[in-house]
Amino acid sequence: MRYVLWGDGESPHLLKWARALAAEGPKVFDGFELWAASSRGFAAGFDALVPASRRLALQTSPAFEGGNTALLRQLPRFARWLKQVQPACVHAHYLTSHGTLAWLAKRLFGVRATLVGSAWGSDILQTPERSAVQRRLIRRVLCACALTTSDSRHMAGRMTALGACEVMTFPFGLDTLPPITGAKVEGLFFANRALEALYAPQRVLAAFAHVHATWPNAQLVIANDGTLRVLLEAEVQARGLTAAVHFVGRLDAAAQAHWYGTAQWYLSLPRSDSVSVSVLEAMANGCIPILSDLPANRELVEGDRNGLILADAALPDPADLERLRGDAVAIAADNRVWIAEHALFAPAVRGFLARVKQLAP
Repeated sequence: MRYVLWGDGESPHLLKWARALAAEGPKVFDGFELWAASSRGFAAGFDALVPASRRLALQTSPAFEGGNTALLRQLPRFARWLKQVQPACVHAHYLTSHGTLAWLAKRLFGVRATLVGSAWGSDILQTPERSAVQRRLIRRVLCACALTTSDSRHMAGRMTALGACEVMTFPFGLDTLPPITGAKVEGLFFANRALEALYAPQRVLAAFAHVHATWPNAQLVIANDGTLRVLLEAEVQARGLTAAVHFVGRLDAAAQAHWYGTAQWYLSLPRSDSVSVSVLEAMANGCIPILSDLPANRELVEGDRNGLILADAALPDPADLERLRGDAVAIAADNRVWIAEHALFAPAVRGFLARVKQLAP
């Protein structure tokens, strides 16, 4: 059973899917063989999962917002490779780019394979709203997929409204539950979304500054990087918070686990998002999440019982934080149980493959 994973091979998210498919595929299919195609290159981790002889790297630089003529020009090469491989299934990740090429390979070049797809967020929540042409295109891709996956009920509803045949919903969850570490630092806040406009890092900084005015010993660690970092560093200085806000850049897994394990609070305030794996990681590590008011976030935080949802432009109410801090141990335990029951990735992928087995000839 030849199964082609198709997306951005340099993305850690696609690598995570590859690890899960390589582990779970043989449990579901006899003779399961994982192949991979990438619009860019491949992260080093693919070497241990998919031999170079079973990979195709198109070496383009697609922008997920669209307008990827360079990627589109690679369609004949991609289709020829698929016809040589003769997969039973092609699994496209990010539907407005990779999903489109997979659909065109079937429609224009006669590739015979069951097409399945995984939505990543903005390909469903943002791109179809930009133009009628893009909306029609994503409808066609969704209709061509025998099965699609979504990581939130909210996004699954949008996919169904756009014409998806069948949607399986499960978070892009954790591989395993992290170990419980030592005591939390009460006033320590952690944020690690990209420092880009979509993730509203200025709002993260404003929320922390508001808290700091009441809790002068509070500290904020900002991980990750992006085009807004210089502006944010200047704003920290202008606010007089240089002793309280620390930029630590991109972190490896061990360093990130340290901050998840130490921080009591986790800030994630994007303007648009589905269920974020970063939020799931924070909850599994006992952080209390402070999230923007998005439908997917309300699937994780219920009525401000186990975290805090901030309405648009709102700042954290110190009284709410004091209430949550008083229940921090119970919240951490409850969130960890929820992750164990609903957000571990391997069981979800196994169930997904079982459904693919029913659909693929």
